[in-house]
Amino acid sequence: MSDATPAAAQEDDSCELGTGPAGLGQADAGTLGPLDPEAVAARPEVEGELESRLAFTPAALDLINRLWELHGPLMFHQSGGCCDGSSPMCYPAGEFKIGGQDVLLGTLELRAPSHAPTLAPPREIGFWMSREQFAVWAHTHLTVDVVPGRGSGFSLEAPEGKRFLIRSRLL
Repeated sequence: MSDATPAAAQEDDSCELGTGPAGLGQADAGTLGPLDPEAVAARPEVEGELESRLAFTPAALDLINRLWELHGPLMFHQSGGCCDGSSPMCYPAGEFKIGGQDVLLGTLELRAPSHAPTLAPPREIGFWMSREQFAVWAHTHLTVDVVPGRGSGFSLEAPEGKRFLIRSRLL
């Protein structure tokens, strides 16, 4: 990019934090719901949790449905690191090896497409994170969103001209 490009037009690779009433990245005390009221909450999977700490925006759901049609069953892993390394990564189910060092945060239950047979199997997508990273993010609600741009070369959305992004807020 040239120096003449306005800062607002430059691609932002920073992590997104939600802004609550106080502008501190927090929502109202006691709510676990997503920042986007249209977002779909994942089924909670962390032991002892009754409310979801994970949600997906409508834009993310649209892209996930497209990726499912192209690649079949999917999974997500929230990798630790910087830049694309801290983005949610989407893989064909089973392509990313998970183990005892990973935590299943939630399971997205995708609605069947209108053209699917009535008795189609459920379309479930697990969202994983390393146990070490979860220890740091344990008090955070994550909303998976989509923004224009090229994601990591390993994540399935990379050729789509979009990338998954986490919008977070403190619980």
